[in-house]
Amino acid sequence: MAVSAGRRPVMIIYSDSNCPYSHRARMVLTEKNIVVEVIILNDEHLPEDLLELNPYNSLPTLVDRDLVLYHSRIIMEYLDERFPHPSLMPVDPVSRAQSRLFLYRIERDWFSLLDDLSGPDTSRADKARIILRDGLMAVAPIFEQKPFFMSDEFSLVDCSLATLLWRLPQYQIELPAQAKPLLQYAERLFQRDAFQASLTDEERAIRA
Repeated sequence: MAVSAGRRPVMIIYSDSNCPYSHRARMVLTEKNIVVEVIILNDEHLPEDLLELNPYNSLPTLVDRDLVLYHSRIIMEYLDERFPHPSLMPVDPVSRAQSRLFLYRIERDWFSLLDDLSGPDTSRADKARIILRDGLMAVAPIFEQKPFFMSDEFSLVDCSLATLLWRLPQYQIELPAQAKPLLQYAERLFQRDAFQASLTDEERAIRA
């Protein structure tokens, strides 16, 4: 898969085929229409040459000329600064810091549950499912006030949430009618051209 096919890529991203961390990095690439070669890999069978680039042998890994980055949030912020239009982070320092805090909390409170949700231990998966469902229900009312997460503008925070919300069927999480503002927010994100372009075949099949 390549973004903006027809133009010569200026960078490469090694990406998992179905992982919210890789997906949110790809979503930033498509939102900004960045020319990139996307190499889809299986996290269980990574090529040896990736270890030469990334000491953690993890995905996603971004290569931009001599620069190699290998944490999805660092990749996202780098892309936003390197390609500033459209901006996916606020301009003023206070709002930017708040957005970084939102990203941190999403990772700490929700993304940290993903291993349990996908793991073999059913009791841990059930517990993680309840925590994530309750957490999403708690934030649902904020989307009655703003079209995006605590903002009038689409941001990196929304990129992270979009990839998580898309996978709720995969995690066997169904939100009740009381979560209508959150569900409407999710549909707005899913309908974005950039979101659709960011999906791999495996990810698209989650809601086929």
